[in-house]
Amino acid sequence: MSPHWLKRKINALELYTIDVILGRRADTGAAIYGAFLQALSWLFSGLVQLRLWLYRHRVLRDEPLGCLVVVVGNLTVGGTGKTPVVEKFARALRDRGRRVAILSRGYKSKTAPFWKKWWWDLTHTEEPPPRIVSDGQDVLLDSEHAGDEPYMLARNLPGVVVLVDKNRVKAGAYAIKKFGCDTLVLDDGFQYLPLKGSLNLLLVDKTNPFGNGHMLPRGILREPIKHLRRANYVFLTKSNGHRDPDLEALIAQHHPGADLIECAHRPQYLQRYGKDADGHDARQPLAWLKGRRVVAFSGIATPESFEKFLRDLGAVIVARERYLDHYRYDEEDIAELAEIAERERAEVLVTTEKDAVRIPDQQSWPMPLYYLRLEIDIISGAADFDEAVSRICFSERGGRAGL
Repeated sequence: MSPHWLKRKINALELYTIDVILGRRADTGAAIYGAFLQALSWLFSGLVQLRLWLYRHRVLRDEPLGCLVVVVGNLTVGGTGKTPVVEKFARALRDRGRRVAILSRGYKSKTAPFWKKWWWDLTHTEEPPPRIVSDGQDVLLDSEHAGDEPYMLARNLPGVVVLVDKNRVKAGAYAIKKFGCDTLVLDDGFQYLPLKGSLNLLLVDKTNPFGNGHMLPRGILREPIKHLRRANYVFLTKSNGHRDPDLEALIAQHHPGADLIECAHRPQYLQRYGKDADGHDARQPLAWLKGRRVVAFSGIATPESFEKFLRDLGAVIVARERYLDHYRYDEEDIAELAEIAERERAEVLVTTEKDAVRIPDQQSWPMPLYYLRLEIDIISGAADFDEAVSRICFSERGGRAGL
């Protein structure tokens, strides 16, 4: 039994679980599995409510760090397009003179082995410092040790500090003391209650706002929908530009008067992975995809949106491969994708930017591999992203919505 075979089997099991959660399976086994997940969901919901009650009644306490703390997060697991929003927010704050640090937990990043942690605890009285993905000048860790999103953010945001640590109170204090930061952006931090936020920005995927309405693991909700009230601003992401009165009414029901800012993820260009034959980074305009035979592959929470982008750009998707979110590719995966591409007479492999950071470096590629670069555009609620940043972070309003 090879490690690659085992990894693919685990990936298949987890994808099956996602199919059950999303109602894509209707067989008897799926029904039994769904009932089991529902029982776990009730237990999880109770624990979430208890934890929030403890913070609300100050049994557990959050800590202020004496600077602007912008919390960006969501009520659901994955798929809201959070990383491009964090990137654009941090860039806008940096360009306005703020000394910005992004704090991330580094989901699925490679941590120090147990013996190293044990030796640190034995020889030190303080906790180990957070991992520095970027000091604002250089990117110091790869995606495996930093995590996908922190590495992407560090690579795309010169001048912004990026730190990874599960204890983001400690990471925030370190950013202030070590790098002189005056603004902290808490990535995927809506459920991280120990650090007191100045502003809570909640992202809601307009194409699939709250899944089937169930809590994890039967659904995709991390918290009940009524906890919308904890947000200062609600960003409706992946918008097509058309209003959704039912969704707006649901948000208003739980958070009357909530400020809504609607935005869309826009493809910008195609970036070749690695170097071209002349040793240069190769970039192609979006129109280059039109009529080309493409193998699309991704390991993200919502692969449907990525594949739709390609189809809308005129690509002919001859095969698609979907992996689990944060799936880390190995050379065997790339070889398998190349075989599929050859069999389907594809001209190019296309993936997402998030996936590209998890592909192993190779000296040669069997065929061109590109990733699609996306950025955020504001559709309504502000004239543009800079205005949204001004309204949110430089107004007198501020304040944190209550727990």
